Amino acid sequence: MIILALETSCDETSAALLKTEDSRFKVLSNVISSQVKIHEKWGGVVPNLAKREHQKNLPLVLEEALFKVKNEKIDLLAVTVGPGLEPCLWVGINYAKELAAKMNLPLVPVNHIEGHILANFLGKKQKNIFPAVCLVVSGGHTQLIFMTGIGKYKLLGETRDDAAGECFDKIAKILNLGYPGGPIIAQKAEEWKAKGEDRKFNMTLPRPMMHTKDYDFSFSGLKTAVLYEFKKRDPKIRKSSQYIKEICFEAQQSIIDVLIKKTIKAAKDYSVKTIIMGGGVSANKELREQLEERSRKEGFNFLVPPLGLCTDNAVMVAIAAYFHRHQAKKTGWQDLAADANLRI
Repeated sequence: MIILALETSCDETSAALLKTEDSRFKVLSNVISSQVKIHEKWGGVVPNLAKREHQKNLPLVLEEALFKVKNEKIDLLAVTVGPGLEPCLWVGINYAKELAAKMNLPLVPVNHIEGHILANFLGKKQKNIFPAVCLVVSGGHTQLIFMTGIGKYKLLGETRDDAAGECFDKIAKILNLGYPGGPIIAQKAEEWKAKGEDRKFNMTLPRPMMHTKDYDFSFSGLKTAVLYEFKKRDPKIRKSSQYIKEICFEAQQSIIDVLIKKTIKAAKDYSVKTIIMGGGVSANKELREQLEERSRKEGFNFLVPPLGLCTDNAVMVAIAAYFHRHQAKKTGWQDLAADANLRI
């Protein structure tokens, strides 16, 4: 089976073709067009601007994805229907409907969050994994999900305010580092760690909700703490490279500490076999390494997607569609609609 998938939930336009055989996956093509440079000056994604770029880029991305795979018969279409930015979601959905009508193919609606989780199954044997706890961590979501099988999910907890990725962006804005914040903060933190510098500024940022008995998160207080820490410093210190690197290291570690503490707690409480991570923030090197080390130490299997499948992409949409291919319809797909707040 060959699946053609489209992804337009936020600011990446993507098309991919995935070949499946005996529950094994082979990526035939995966084309992603990022809008980061366009939204950079705004400090975040502007929905209507993102929609316009999707409309312009989707035909080009699809053409390139198909060009890489000639003479292959497509059996199934898939598209992200939510959650995400509604104007952006509709671009992909409407385009997928046109393709379904033109190619007379069944169309599968895909949950974006489930796609991030199931991206972990590329190249992995689907045995001895469940039950599992899934940490989905991105610019829009920070969730802990208990998973007993494909399509069998229970939301344990989520952020009560800012998502982890959103917190990274806001901290970077406070520090005048630009957008997106996650990669910039990670780079500065890595530079500070690599030099093995002492903590010259003696800052300690909070770890919000790290010791609460639930599985929820809150990162708005950390953002505020960074703001107060930054404002109390002399202007010369604020501009110093050493200060910026140290506060980036401390802020990043604060987020990582909370994510790991809550994830391990959930994994122990639910007696799982595996910890699964997905979402854009799962590309963070320190988070990947520290959560894997802690997971192995506590006796859990650990799954995280390859770096190229952490941020939004159509491969993860195709993988999710494969597992839900029974939901495909040659008729009735006309009723597919965007759901910006779709839950897993």
